[in-house]
Amino acid sequence: MKRLLIPIFCSTLSFASLIDIHSFEASFTQKVTDDRNATLQYDGYVRAQKPQNAVWNYLKPVKKDVYLDRFRVTIVEPEIEQVILKRVESNFDFFMMIKNAKKVADDTYEASFKNAKFIIKTEKMLIKSISYKDEFENNVLISFENQKQNIKINEKFFIADYPVEYDVIGD
Repeated sequence: MKRLLIPIFCSTLSFASLIDIHSFEASFTQKVTDDRNATLQYDGYVRAQKPQNAVWNYLKPVKKDVYLDRFRVTIVEPEIEQVILKRVESNFDFFMMIKNAKKVADDTYEASFKNAKFIIKTEKMLIKSISYKDEFENNVLISFENQKQNIKINEKFFIADYPVEYDVIGD
């Protein structure tokens, strides 16, 4: 669960000029590599909008939808007909973190939150990737394709949708 939270926050907010981004959509590939160099890869689609709304639709290796707002994470897992509800216990504001990111090289920015350092790569003012080391010391790389920034996103995408017969765990 924790392994999902940082990527969720990372894209909760995405960007046009790192300072003035209001919404973001993209296909993504998330690679998590451990200290033995074993890598897990996830593929999907993300939508995010200020203030702190996001939905990550994981498509591979398993289908999973992760909804995030300022106060709650809702994880819908269709394959096991389960929904996990979890309160967000962090004051992590990714839009603010991105806004305060410092340029360290051409198309490369660095931002920090608590003990984590995020490296943000851009290409033609679009976020190309975000990398960081998670709380388990895994290297995480989230790469984006087909990015769209500052477009209007229908609010319905940020509302968790699941059948009533799914088991609901959490608050």
